[in-house]
Amino acid sequence: MSSYSIESLEQYFKVYRQSIRKPKKFWGKIAENNFTWYQKWDKVLEFDMQKAEFTWFKNAKLNITKNCIDRHLANKGDEIAIIFEPNDPKEESKSFTYNQLYAEVSKMTNVLREQGVEKGDRVCIYLPMIPELAFSILACARMGAIHSVVFGGFSANALSTRINDSDCKFLITADGGYRASKTIKLKEIADKALEKSPCVEKVFVVKRTNEEINMVEGRDLFLQPLLDEADATSIAEIMDAEDPLFILYTSGSTGTPKGMLHTTAGYMVYTAYTFKNFFNYSNGDVYWCTADIGWITGHSYILYGPLLNGATTVIFEGTPSYPTHSRFWEVIEKHQVNQFYTAPTAIRALAKEKIEFVQDYRLDSLKVIGSVGEPINEEAWHWYNDHVGNKRCPLVDTWWQTETGGIVIAAIPFVTPTKPTYASLPFPGIQPVLMDELRNEIEVNQKMGNLCIEFPWPAIARTIWGDHQRYIDTYFTTFPGKYFSGDGALRDEVGYYRITGRVDDVIIVSGHNMGTAPIEDVINEHQYVAESAIVGYPHDIKGNALYGFVVIKDAGLWRDKNNLVKEINQLIADQIGPIAKLDKIQFVNGLPKTRSGKIMRRILRKIAEGELTDFGDISTLLNPEIVEEIKENRIK
Repeated sequence: MSSYSIESLEQYFKVYRQSIRKPKKFWGKIAENNFTWYQKWDKVLEFDMQKAEFTWFKNAKLNITKNCIDRHLANKGDEIAIIFEPNDPKEESKSFTYNQLYAEVSKMTNVLREQGVEKGDRVCIYLPMIPELAFSILACARMGAIHSVVFGGFSANALSTRINDSDCKFLITADGGYRASKTIKLKEIADKALEKSPCVEKVFVVKRTNEEINMVEGRDLFLQPLLDEADATSIAEIMDAEDPLFILYTSGSTGTPKGMLHTTAGYMVYTAYTFKNFFNYSNGDVYWCTADIGWITGHSYILYGPLLNGATTVIFEGTPSYPTHSRFWEVIEKHQVNQFYTAPTAIRALAKEKIEFVQDYRLDSLKVIGSVGEPINEEAWHWYNDHVGNKRCPLVDTWWQTETGGIVIAAIPFVTPTKPTYASLPFPGIQPVLMDELRNEIEVNQKMGNLCIEFPWPAIARTIWGDHQRYIDTYFTTFPGKYFSGDGALRDEVGYYRITGRVDDVIIVSGHNMGTAPIEDVINEHQYVAESAIVGYPHDIKGNALYGFVVIKDAGLWRDKNNLVKEINQLIADQIGPIAKLDKIQFVNGLPKTRSGKIMRRILRKIAEGELTDFGDISTLLNPEIVEEIKENRIK
C-alpha cells in the first residue's frame, strides 16, 4: 500500500489540495488502487448535508475481511497478524499469523452460520480483550452480520439498553475477564442484562477465567466445542458498499446512548488510509494501541486499520499499572513495538510515578508515539515526548470521534512539525471550519469557535441506529449544512487546530465520553434525591472528573452523608458502570436556575473548578442566594 503514503510536507499540501478540489476523484483513486472489490462503484459519492444522507462508492461490492485477511495470505500468510499480551505477565503471550487468523475467523464464521446467525442480524459482543474478541468481530463482518461491541466495564443495565436498542438476537460473552488484580464476572453481568433483553435467542460463551457459571439450557453454548468441530475455511459474504458493518454506542448529552452506524466501504477505505499515514507503518513493524476494542479507537486502530494494511497489531488485556507501573514499557521492550498509541489519562498517571519505571526499559524500537481520547495537556505532552519518545519520535496528537470513524486532525509523523497541545492539520479530504454562536464562520486566528466539518468524508457515521431524525438534530441542525462535532477549537496562524474540549453536556473522563443527563437520571432514582446536576472539573490524572451537586428530598430522612455518597456511586456503577462514578458529591439545598427552570451549569462548573468570583449577572436567577451557599460549601 506504499502508493498512498504521504512522505513530505510539500506532498501533504499537494494531496490535501487535490482532496478538497476534486474529492470524488481523490477518494475514487485511493479506493481503486489499494483494495480488493468484487464490483466497482457506479458513483464515488452522493450526499445531502441537510438530510444527513451519504452514499460512498455507490453499488460497489466487497467484503472488508477479504481486505483484512484473505488478500494478505499469498505474500504474508506466515507473518504475524495479532499478538495477544495477557493481563498477567506470567501468562504466555500468543501470536496468530495471517494464515491462523484466517482459520480462526473462518471457524467462528461457520459456527455463527450453523447456529442461525444471518446477514443483517445484530450480534452483541461483550468480551474482555482476548483474541476471541477480534475473531468474533471479523466473523460477523465476514458473514454480513452487524457487530455491536459493548465495553466489558459496562453494567448489566448499560448492556441490556444497548442490546435492546439494536434488537440483538445473539450475544457473545465470556465466563469472566481479568483487569489488573480483579476478575470481572462477565457472564453473571450478562445474565442479569438478559433478564431485560428477551430479544437474545442464543448466548455463546468463551472460557477465560474458568469460573463456575450458570448456563441456561437451550440458550447458552460454550464456544470452544463448536469451534473444534468447525471447518477452518469459509466464503466471505458479498456486501454492498453501504451495508451496515457495525453499531457502536456513544454517550449523548441527553437520553439514551446513541448507536452510531458505520457502513462497509467508506469506513474501510478511510481507516486503512489514515492508519498507514498517521502511524508511518512499514512492513515488519509491530504496532500497539492500548485502547479497549469496546471503543471506536479499538475498532479502527487495533483491528480494521492495521489488518487492512497487513500489519502486526497487539491486543493487550491488562492495565498500565499492573502488576507494576512499568507494564507498558515492559511490553514495548518485549515485543519491540514500533508504534505506540495511548491515552493522556494513562500518560498522566504514569508520569506521577518514579522515572525509573520507564528508564529501566529499552524503548529504542519506538518510531512513532500517539495520543488519543482527549486533548493532551502540555505537561503530559512533554513527559511523553521526552521520556517515552526520547525526543526523537514524532508525537501524533489525534482528534477524532466515534462519529468520524477515523482520525480527522493530527500530525503525519516525519511530515508535519508537531506543536504541544495542538492536533495540527486536517487529514486529506477533511474540511474543518470554526463557527461562532451566530453561525458565522470564524476567519481570524486564535479565536475559539465550534468545530465543524463542511464536506463528508468516507468514514462519517451514516445514522443513529433506528433514529435518523436524532442524527440530523444532533449533528446537522446547529450549523446547517455542516457536521457539528460538539467540540470547541481554535486555529493558529499556521492553520493548526487546538481542541479545547466539549461545548455540550458531555464530559471526557479518562478518554471516555460521559453524558451528564444519563448519570443525573440514575442519581435521581435514589429515594432521597430530589434532583442533581453533574459538571466536569480538571483532574490531574483523568483530565476531567465528575462533580455532582445533589439536592436531598428531606434532610431528616437520612443520617449518614458518607453512606449516601456510597449509595449514589453504587447506583451509578450498577446502572452505567464504575467509569461514571462521581469523584465529588456536594449536597445542596437547591440548584441555581433561570426563571424558566434551566439549571445554570456554567456557574456550577466554575464552582467545581474553584473559580469563585466572576459568575456574571446572577440577579436574573430564580434563586440567586443559592450560589453563595453552594460556593461556601464547595468540596475542595
